[in-house]
Amino acid sequence: MNETNIKRLVAKQRTYFYSGRTLPVENRIQALKRLKNAVISREKEINAALQKDLGKSGFESYMCETGLVLSELSYMIRHTRRFSKEKTVYTPLSQFHSRSFKKPSPYGVVLIMSPWNYPFLLTIDPLIDAIAAGNTAILKPSAYSPYTSAVIGELIKECFPEEYAAVVTGGRAENTCLLNEHFDYIFFTGSQAVGKEVMKSASAHLTPVTLELGGKSPCLVERTANLSLAAKRIVFGKFLNCGQTCVAPDYIYCDKEIKDALIQEILGQIKKQYGDSPLENQDYGKIINEKHFHRIIGLIDPQKTVWGGKSSEASLRIEPTVMDGVSFQDPVMQQEIFGPVLPVLTYDSLDSAIDRINSMAHPLALYIFTKDKQAAKKVTSRCGFGGGCINDTIIHLATSEMGFGGFGESGMGSYHGRNGFLTFSHEKSIVDKKIWLDLPMRYQPYKKIHEKMLRFFLK
Repeated sequence: MNETNIKRLVAKQRTYFYSGRTLPVENRIQALKRLKNAVISREKEINAALQKDLGKSGFESYMCETGLVLSELSYMIRHTRRFSKEKTVYTPLSQFHSRSFKKPSPYGVVLIMSPWNYPFLLTIDPLIDAIAAGNTAILKPSAYSPYTSAVIGELIKECFPEEYAAVVTGGRAENTCLLNEHFDYIFFTGSQAVGKEVMKSASAHLTPVTLELGGKSPCLVERTANLSLAAKRIVFGKFLNCGQTCVAPDYIYCDKEIKDALIQEILGQIKKQYGDSPLENQDYGKIINEKHFHRIIGLIDPQKTVWGGKSSEASLRIEPTVMDGVSFQDPVMQQEIFGPVLPVLTYDSLDSAIDRINSMAHPLALYIFTKDKQAAKKVTSRCGFGGGCINDTIIHLATSEMGFGGFGESGMGSYHGRNGFLTFSHEKSIVDKKIWLDLPMRYQPYKKIHEKMLRFFLK
């Protein structure tokens, strides 16, 4: 789509929004129901597209993408009516007699830019929240996942007229054209580098943004942890989607006393979950493209690899790989890995581990495995991070009852459920003042009796 067509589409959506068609709550709910029915009917097409783009099995596609989308749809269909209601709040005596209330209102025309690693989930989930809040939306899925982008385009065309929701495909040229337009809200999921460009472009129009980025999410394993369970859940979270998950444990940071035992448990779990030859496992995903394949290979140090390291450029697969003896100065620790490579580092004390984590960029997620409740409380209280788990990985993003989002360098804002509704809403503060009484104290000429009244009401 060229610049002229993008301008036309944005203008068309703005006209539609100002027509008021998106405001009735019943219209929003019906739109969500249409979307839900379409997702259910196209599940096989969605799974096939995800398999072509990322090598995902049907089970993994439903567990991590389609199923989560349907869960968010069900939640918002149930709750949009309640979320949309005005909320009466306390009115101070000085404003007698009046009603004060907060009124959730949609921003207008929103842009949703999504990544390639969970291309269906991370495009449709924010759309659900935007539609529930009463906005129109333009979706820009990643050019790196073309099969899923094509299915999304067909799905949206089936459910919505383009003035309500539309898909723009393409690469950098289309991204640039979109970011040059004046949107009322921008929701971006992707890398920190591109996130900075999105925020810079948004500033030209003072457009508010939500940025869902990434970072090096630590996985702390404290000395009291159940190592066999920790290993099982770390291996699941790290190597899901071939490691291409923004909230995957980026590295293990464990007590030096339990490192060797933990590594043995992890190696056992890799074999148990992926077999002796993961490259031949049909349920194991693939790297999105050659560029990222070679980037990840370049992070693997054969001298420090204790398991894995093999790869197949033909299938774009890299074995689950574990590295030991890693330091914070190694290349693998200088960037978010975003692949199936798991470095293991050690600490002398939990306090020193906390200090080290806090000296780095704030991660999107943090995980701690421990039986010590005080240790868990200390880490979750003192470390800065977006969200996380105690004694598990990844699952904190799978509930509509909690917002999901970054912190600091890993992003800003959150979504899912009510948080998502509020992200795409502006809450207007309104006072409805009655006309049958008008206190004279605020009007000139000021009198001493008025000052006494003012001090009485405002003390």
